[in-house]
Amino acid sequence: MTPELLARLQAAQAARRPVVLLTRLSDGSQSLWPEEPAPDALHVAIEAALHDDKPATVEAEGAAWFLHPHNPAPRMIVVGAVHVAQALVPMAAATGFAVTVVDPRRAFATEERFAEGATLMTEWPDDAMAALSPDERTAVVTLTHDPKLDDPALDAALRSPAFYIGALGSRRTHAKRVDRLTELGHGPDCIARIHAPVGLDIGAMTAPEIALSIVAEVVAARRGKRRPAA
Repeated sequence: MTPELLARLQAAQAARRPVVLLTRLSDGSQSLWPEEPAPDALHVAIEAALHDDKPATVEAEGAAWFLHPHNPAPRMIVVGAVHVAQALVPMAAATGFAVTVVDPRRAFATEERFAEGATLMTEWPDDAMAALSPDERTAVVTLTHDPKLDDPALDAALRSPAFYIGALGSRRTHAKRVDRLTELGHGPDCIARIHAPVGLDIGAMTAPEIALSIVAEVVAARRGKRRPAA
C-alpha cells in the first residue's frame, strides 16, 4: 500500500466513513472505494463485504479481486450511568462496541463505577449527542427514566440514522414518552423505531439480566434480525 493510499484510508477511518480497499490480484494494484470508482460487476460484492464486515475474493471482468472492508467500529451511546449501565458496558464492549456513557450527574458517571470499557461524558444529553453525531453504526440506549435526560437523547437519536434506539421503562412510561416525543414533532413511524421496553423479552429481572437482554437485541438489530411483533 502506498503512503498516499494509507493516508486516505486513515482519514476515512478517523471520519468514520466506511470504505473498501480493492486489490486486483493479477498485478497488486489497489484503490479505495467509494473514493475511487470500481468495476460495476464488483458493486454487489462490495456492499456485501461492508454489510458482513468480512473480506472476500471475487471474480469480475476477467480478474480476481480481494475486497477488504474498513467499517468504523460500532458504537453504543448509553444515557444514564445507572446500575444497568454498569452491567451493560462490559458486555457491550466484549461484543465489539465502543461504548460512551452520558450522564451530567457527576456522582454517577465516575471512573470508579466504570473502570474499564467506556468513555464517560458529563455533558447534558443534547450536547453530548450533538458532539457524538450518531450514524448508521451507532446504537443509542436510554436508561434514566428521567425525561430531562432521556427525551433529549431520544429526540436526537430519532433525527439520526442510528441503527438501534432503545429506552428503559414500562409500557405506561413509554406511552407518556410517546406523547412528549410527538410534541417535539416526531410522527408514529419515527417513534416506532424505539425499542421499548428495551431488550429482548427474556423475563429479565436483575441489572445483569436486563443488560444481557439489551446487548442481545442490539446485536440482533445490527445483524438484521427483527424482534417479533407484540
